Amino acid sequence: MKIDVKYGKGSQPTEIPDGNFIGTFYPKDVECLPPNDVISESIGNPIGSDSLESFLEGGKDIVFIINDGTRPTPTAKVLDALSEIVDLRRARYLIATGNHRAPTDEEYDFMFGRHYSDLKDRIVVHDGKRSECVNLGTSKNGTPMEVNKVAVDSDRLVIVTSVEPHYFAGYTGGRKSFLPGVASFRTIEANHKMAMNMEAQSLALEGNPVHEDMMDALKAVKGKKIFSIQMVLDRHQNIYRAVSGDLNRAFEKAVGYANEVFSVAIPRKADVVISVAPYPMDVDLYQSQKALDNGKWALKEGGKIIMVSKCREGTGSATFLTQLSSSGDPKVVLENLKKEYKLGYHKAAKMAEIMTWAEVWAVTDLDPEILSKANIKPFIKVQDAVDAVLADDPDAEFLVLMDGSVTIPRVE
Repeated sequence: MKIDVKYGKGSQPTEIPDGNFIGTFYPKDVECLPPNDVISESIGNPIGSDSLESFLEGGKDIVFIINDGTRPTPTAKVLDALSEIVDLRRARYLIATGNHRAPTDEEYDFMFGRHYSDLKDRIVVHDGKRSECVNLGTSKNGTPMEVNKVAVDSDRLVIVTSVEPHYFAGYTGGRKSFLPGVASFRTIEANHKMAMNMEAQSLALEGNPVHEDMMDALKAVKGKKIFSIQMVLDRHQNIYRAVSGDLNRAFEKAVGYANEVFSVAIPRKADVVISVAPYPMDVDLYQSQKALDNGKWALKEGGKIIMVSKCREGTGSATFLTQLSSSGDPKVVLENLKKEYKLGYHKAAKMAEIMTWAEVWAVTDLDPEILSKANIKPFIKVQDAVDAVLADDPDAEFLVLMDGSVTIPRVE
């Protein structure tokens, strides 16, 4: 079986013997209407909210919170639709970076499209360590609720986001625009510490301490006028559904649509899972880890998971990499992580947990020595990794997740 494995903006041709190949699995194919139609219909029929025009009426400090360029959210298409009914320059645009770096020029073009030149002086980039944040109290889990002052002071907030599975928050979207989106570093660190809990998993909301903490962040801004536009994409990053209106009610409905797309049936678990972090989710090793975490659900115990990601900007946070490299024994790494938490340790913990029962390999542009020290076997080409598996086990069965960052496999 010849397949083209996504790699950066291109691909790597790879061949797996037919007898060893279970299949390539993607988010489900769904019918998508023209994006402007989907968004306009959603905005025109909001859930639990007045129309957007009525919502914005009288607003003197309108702020849009939008995702940064490492997310596939098609914000530019939303702005295209909105430009037909509102003056976009009435608002400011707060970029929900969380703890990510500021967007690049390429990412600004992706986020704003043809509107960038007209709106660039209206953009505010959140910085978790430097932006002025307002303390809104403490969550029931003890997290200090510190949110960007621009969002707190606004009299109208419009949230533009997308909803897909997330490896420890359950799902992206909704409340995630506040925490971690525009929260302080201290708040993000306290929230993400709870990702070390086993209850913090993909598709899990009830009993998930990370999700519950995020919901507390929303309660802290109770009374704030919020209108949301939440999209679910298909595997080609076209807009499948959009749900607008009340933040929580729209999120709940969008979660149902996300499950239709991203929860994918597989016939059985495989000896080897090739899980791809596609562009733009291949920005670095830190972000690409999501493909590993999703791929584990399709992997047999004792198997091998091969993460494929260009890692265009390197490893990302040095904190998680240092911990992952602290011992050649993943069990020791986990024990070390339990002693003290710093932001990024949850990534190392999720990766080390997989390493206790499976081998982790990776095809990246990273320095092979860096990966080897982190208990990851490095490769330059997917074919090289496939050949290495077959040389050791000619009968090994392979399964490919071409959009591993957002595909949740389940044995049917």
